[in-house]
Amino acid sequence: MPLLLLDLDNTLIDRDAAFRGAVTAFLAGHALPPHDVEWVMALDASGYTPRHEVARAMGSRYGVGREAVRSFLDRGAADRVVLDGPTRTALDRAVTGGWTLVIVTNGRTAQQEAKIRNTGLDELTHGWVVSEAVGHKKPAPEIFHAAAAAVGSPLDGAWVIGDSPHADIGGAAAIGARSVWVSAGRPWPDTSHRPTRSLSDAASAIESVVLTPM
Repeated sequence: MPLLLLDLDNTLIDRDAAFRGAVTAFLAGHALPPHDVEWVMALDASGYTPRHEVARAMGSRYGVGREAVRSFLDRGAADRVVLDGPTRTALDRAVTGGWTLVIVTNGRTAQQEAKIRNTGLDELTHGWVVSEAVGHKKPAPEIFHAAAAAVGSPLDGAWVIGDSPHADIGGAAAIGARSVWVSAGRPWPDTSHRPTRSLSDAASAIESVVLTPM
């Protein structure tokens, strides 16, 4: 069965939209300026800023207790993420078409697994690997090898779908896999590697792979 390796945040789920909702609630709950949502979003950088740096900056700016900030960041967007209908349908079609689906995500195990289970992705895919659990982060080849091993599939013929030019498409290039970049309308940056194709959203990306002759 061919292997399809799928990014989680801002690919299968809109992590930034969920995190924006969490930030808005945090600011309101602590009587902080609501327009600061943009400052926190910029600080967070779609989750790429190390958690301890976000915690330190927020604590310094707002003067709220360390536990309040830590609790907010521990929950993150896990209880707010949703899986949209088109992506769910595309995943179902991929499974029906004989593909083995594995989520490959950077992040902390507890939070990422909560997102997977809260959205029902645990029942729509064959497995997942989280960087904290395997000790390697994308684009390192080791995390992709761990994903293949988790479902007993070879990487030969695999595809990678994700929104990060560095972590996802760079990771695909490192293992010799074909890839689809989920662009969300962004132009491709000037890098030493390029995706096999670019599409605007995860559902379209999955459909394009499923329709590709094996």
